[in-house]
Amino acid sequence: MKEYAYFPGCSLEKIALSYHLSTIETSKKVGVELKELEDWNCCGATAYFHVDELLAYTLCARNLAMAEQENLDLVAPCSACYKNSYFTNLHLKEDPDLADHINFALAEDNLHFSGNIAVKHLIEVFAQDVGPEEISTKVSKPLDGLKVAPYYGCQILRPRKDNEEVEQAEFFEDLLSAIGAEPVPYALKLCCCGGSLILTSRRAALSMVRNLLQNAMDSGAALIATACPLCQVNLECYQSQVNQEFGTQFSMPVMYFTQLLGLAFGIPAKRLGIGKELVSATPLSSYIK
Repeated sequence: MKEYAYFPGCSLEKIALSYHLSTIETSKKVGVELKELEDWNCCGATAYFHVDELLAYTLCARNLAMAEQENLDLVAPCSACYKNSYFTNLHLKEDPDLADHINFALAEDNLHFSGNIAVKHLIEVFAQDVGPEEISTKVSKPLDGLKVAPYYGCQILRPRKDNEEVEQAEFFEDLLSAIGAEPVPYALKLCCCGGSLILTSRRAALSMVRNLLQNAMDSGAALIATACPLCQVNLECYQSQVNQEFGTQFSMPVMYFTQLLGLAFGIPAKRLGIGKELVSATPLSSYIK
C-alpha cells in the first residue's frame, strides 16, 4: 500500500462530496491509502493570499507540518488547495527567514515546518505514482466508446514546477485511455474556468465557461472530466446561466475523474456519488452498475 496524508479541503465536505466519496473508493482499489489529516484547516483558497500573505502561508504550513509529523507526502484533490500547499512548501524551503516567521506562529500549536515532504495533486498520484498500466489491471468494466474531454484547468500545471511539461500535458488523457474511455482533443483543456471571477465579473466568467463547454461539444465529447471541485462547480452549476446569457442550450455532464475510474473498476455508482448531478450524467447510463 502507498500511504499519503490526505488533505480533502473545504469543498469536499459538502458541495464536492461525490469527489471525496469516489476518491476514497478508487484509491483503495489501486492500493493507495489516504490518511486524512486530523484537525486540518482551510488553505485560504484563492483570496487569502491577496489579503494577508503571511497568515495565508501559515494556514498552509500548519497542514504541511502535521503531514510531516506523520512522515507522509501530502495529497490534495482540489487544485487550489494543491497550488497553495505546493508553493507554500517550496517558498518556505527557499526562504529561511519566511520559514522562521511561520514556525514562530506554528509553535503555538506545537508544530514545526521542516520542508521534508512532497505535495501532490490527487490526479498525479493516480497518473504517475500508480500509473496507467497498473490502473488498467484493475478495470473490470471498461468505458469503451465513451468520449471524454479531459479538463486540467489552470492550477495543476501552472505556475510551472521543476521541468514539467505544461503546454502539452498528456497524463490525464493516458489515465482515461487506461480505463477504456476515449479522450477527445480538447484545445482549451488548460484554460481557466473563471473561478471566483463569477463574483466580480459575471459576464466575463460566464463567457469563459461557455467557451469551455462549446469546445468540449465541438470536440465530440459526451462529458467533461475534471480534477478540481471549483472547476466542476463552475462548469456544471452555471450552465443554465450561460444558456440564459448567451442563448445556448448546453447540457454537458461534468464528472470527476475518480468517478469515471470507479465505474471502470466496477464500483457501484451510488458509492461514487453518481446520481446527484445538476446536469444528468446520461452518457454514463450504460456503464453504471
